[in-house]
Formats: sequence, structure tokens, C-alpha cells
Amino acid sequence: MIKSWMIIGTIAFLVGFAGNWITPNQSQWFRHLQRPKWLTFESAIPLIWTIIFICGAWSAYIIWEHSPNTDITRLMMGLYLLLEIFTIAYSPVMIRLRSLIAGTIIGGTGLLICILITLAVLSVSFWAALLLLPYLIWSPIGTYTTWQMSRLNPQDA
Repeated sequence: MIKSWMIIGTIAFLVGFAGNWITPNQSQWFRHLQRPKWLTFESAIPLIWTIIFICGAWSAYIIWEHSPNTDITRLMMGLYLLLEIFTIAYSPVMIRLRSLIAGTIIGGTGLLICILITLAVLSVSFWAALLLLPYLIWSPIGTYTTWQMSRLNPQDA
């Protein structure tokens, strides 16, 4: 029998991989944009998001194991998937549109989805909600950074 953590992990990996696959090969546009002077941690961002995705998948696993195969759990899994899709969509949409504002909107929407999920899972599992804390901390930083970049690069806002 396939374990729930295998399914959740595989879906998280496939969505993440698909996001890299559909990102247009125009990332040089993004690399040439001016960044805020305080943005000294850009090389750590892939590691940060990897940790956030692992925590999110672990949170989803806890919720699934609490009440497997129920309609409410399936709905929650759909919300986790929606959150990952919005998160992964940040780069391809922003790069394809060449719009930092689009990135800011997607980042802010991801934060709102994560807040809703956190509030929903808090009554089921404190640990599942706690595992979403890295997203809740990092997403506003990333969204604010993108917004700051739009101010520094008004032609690409």
C-alpha cells in the first residue's frame, strides 16, 4: 500500500518540478533588475523555499493522517495544493509578464492562502499549523522584496 507521505511528497515534488520546467528561459530579465541594498541573502532563497515546502508537505501529512479519506481532509489537501501552485507560479508568471507587480500580487495571494490554511488546521493540529510558520514568516519578506524591486525598477513594475 502506498503511504500518504509518499503521495503528498510526490505531488509536492512534481508541482515544484513543473514550476521550474514551465519557467520561461527569460530569467536574464530578472537577473538584470536592480535590487535593494539590504538584499544580501539572495543565494539562500532556494534553500529557504526548500525548507518551507518540506514543512508544508509535513503539515499536509499531519492533517491527512488525522482524518484520512474524509471530504474535509480532501478539501484541505486541495488548499495545500493551491498554495503550492500559487507559490510556484510566482517566477513563471512574473518572468513571462515581465512584471514585478504581478509577482507581488502572487506573493501576497500565497500569504493569504497560507493564513487561511493555518487558521483552518489550527483546530485540528497545533503542529500542522506550526509547520506553516516558515511560510508565514518568509512570504511577506519575499513579497516585500519584490515590491521594493518594483519601486527600484519602475520600467519593469
